Amino acid sequence: MKKIFIYPPNSLILTDLVERFGHKPLNLNIVMGKLVRNPEIDSPPMNITDEEPKKGLKYAAVEVPSGVRGRMALIGPLIEEAEAAIIMEDAPIAFGCIGCQRTNELTLYLVRRKNIPILRVKYPTNEEEAEILVNKIANFLKSLEENQEN
Repeated sequence: MKKIFIYPPNSLILTDLVERFGHKPLNLNIVMGKLVRNPEIDSPPMNITDEEPKKGLKYAAVEVPSGVRGRMALIGPLIEEAEAAIIMEDAPIAFGCIGCQRTNELTLYLVRRKNIPILRVKYPTNEEEAEILVNKIANFLKSLEENQEN
């Protein structure tokens, strides 16, 4: 089982596919879920501690907008943990937008720089393309298992 970073990092569709093929999805929803359920956090609706903004500085300079640093405080550790990545290109906003193009650019840059296996796929526009997408993801995840055995 490999840890797969998903982009957009809050895509439930990609999360589900990765889980179905026996791997661990690394996505924003899992991180946010832990923060929301953490009884130590006493500042709803922000659900952050004093440490989150500091974590973001590891990935983005102090001059970068605070929203980027805040998002990177959550996304950056997922990228560090990743053993592979699936990147969905040209997805509509409702598919998994994280709301900030600068965060998107930084996220993709850090994934590329990590030098892990990456599958880049286009968002499907019809049923045939969706079937092709699922097959590409299945083959990619299967190839990771085969490489692990060798």
